[in-house]
Amino acid sequence: MALAFAAPLGASGATCTTQAELQPQDRGALATVAQRLGMAILQQDYSTLQGQLLPAIASDWDGIHNEVDLGAPLLKGGQLEIQGMYLLDASTQAAVTDTQFFCSNASGSLTVTVNMHALPPGKYAVILIGAPGAQLGGQVGLVVVWDPTGAAPTWKLGGVSIRQGAIDGHDGVWFWSHARQLAASGQPWSAWFTYEMARYLLLPVDFISSPNLEKLNHEQAEIKGGPGEFPISIQDEARTWKIDGVRADASLREDDLGVTYDSLGIADPAAARTEATAVLSALLKVHPDLKQNFHGLWAYASKDGKVTPVIELPMGQIK
Repeated sequence: MALAFAAPLGASGATCTTQAELQPQDRGALATVAQRLGMAILQQDYSTLQGQLLPAIASDWDGIHNEVDLGAPLLKGGQLEIQGMYLLDASTQAAVTDTQFFCSNASGSLTVTVNMHALPPGKYAVILIGAPGAQLGGQVGLVVVWDPTGAAPTWKLGGVSIRQGAIDGHDGVWFWSHARQLAASGQPWSAWFTYEMARYLLLPVDFISSPNLEKLNHEQAEIKGGPGEFPISIQDEARTWKIDGVRADASLREDDLGVTYDSLGIADPAAARTEATAVLSALLKVHPDLKQNFHGLWAYASKDGKVTPVIELPMGQIK
């Protein structure tokens, strides 16, 4: 992700206007910039993107370039479609601060919360773009910033996040429904991480909270017998492995799990893979349902505070 202002916490003195409540001129201006930036991302037109970058974050260009380079294939074959816009006004802030925006519909019956970290005073917009037809269901989160300093004040690019929205043709809603089924069938670990995968696929950014996501979080928290607190220890014959964490991991565009464990710090690559495979095997022996419900496992070795990816194995290759 390359979003310059993203992370949770809260403050007051900020307002949000949802897409439906925007004035026509604001809606049109944001739609125009979304289309221009979205097409540049789709076509990997880095000249246009860099030309639209907010001057104050020019040092973040490498991260934005990398995000587009890695994420553009997720949009391939799709047609860009704006799925949400939020106009954020923090111009009355006196200084840089963590800011929380409450974005309600006209009746006040639905509120989406947008959280920004270390936000300077100013006007911003968050634009969510889907790509219907893309095989991986690619979706884009844009942060644009109103820049009044130039000869022609305009919206500038402040950040980009590109994320897949589907795995094997299944979107976040499908994973959410599947998580409920797994919880009901007594597979708490599989259910827990399927909820995680659903959350990851539902939105291209992590700084937006909605009633739907709050419902998902509540359902996940209600699971009995889930992972609980890490680290945990797993006994495997004569060796006890310390597992520092397990998480949903879609880095290979699959529904994998990432397993971080305390390593002996083996330098030889073959021996390191043998160690990693032993850890993954031990975990599946304790929680065999994971083998049926996920594509594979990533092994991440932790030694002296450094975490290193070692290997990803499909479930069928872990004995």
